[in-house]
Amino acid sequence: MFRALSSTTVRWRPLEGEGLEHLTLSQTETADGAVIRAVSVLIGNRGGASYGVRYRIDCDETWLVRKLMVDTTDGRSLHLRSDHPGQWATARGAALPEFDGCIDIDLAGTPFTNTLPIRRLNLTRASGTVKLKMLYVPFDSFEPTVDGQHYTCIEDGKLHRYQAEDRSFTADLPVDEDGLVIDYPTLFQRLSLETN
Repeated sequence: MFRALSSTTVRWRPLEGEGLEHLTLSQTETADGAVIRAVSVLIGNRGGASYGVRYRIDCDETWLVRKLMVDTTDGRSLHLRSDHPGQWATARGAALPEFDGCIDIDLAGTPFTNTLPIRRLNLTRASGTVKLKMLYVPFDSFEPTVDGQHYTCIEDGKLHRYQAEDRSFTADLPVDEDGLVIDYPTLFQRLSLETN
């Protein structure tokens, strides 16, 4: 349904307040095999607090997240890895059983992390609604938590519905042929896309 990944650079801006995200998505070969890598820099504010963040997400060829690295300009960092789907550990290997069952991640300040379950699941209208446990990283505390989310394909390869498990928020997300969010109602708008 989605096209084969090529090197892509995309920018989004928040619809409220100031901010910008600049993300490069590519597929590279490493000692561990093929890796889909997203590298991004973003600035913004959330809950009245400003932030500057650089993150890197490494996925395998099936879009399973294997590594997450988030570093802030004020010196905080979060480096996690998932050697087995749904099992998380610190970069040094200390197990984090509180996140067992969380296959995908969600970073508060970016629409990119919606692409991860959309690409991994490759949902169609016939798939129905999929309930997920996400490893969620808020951009005020940077303390990860578990968050329940639901995804439903509304139009194959073009429109997906995101819904918070507690039904406090729902958004229909139009995506492009890479599975990248075009517009995120009330939160983000894409500014540009470059593909090599």
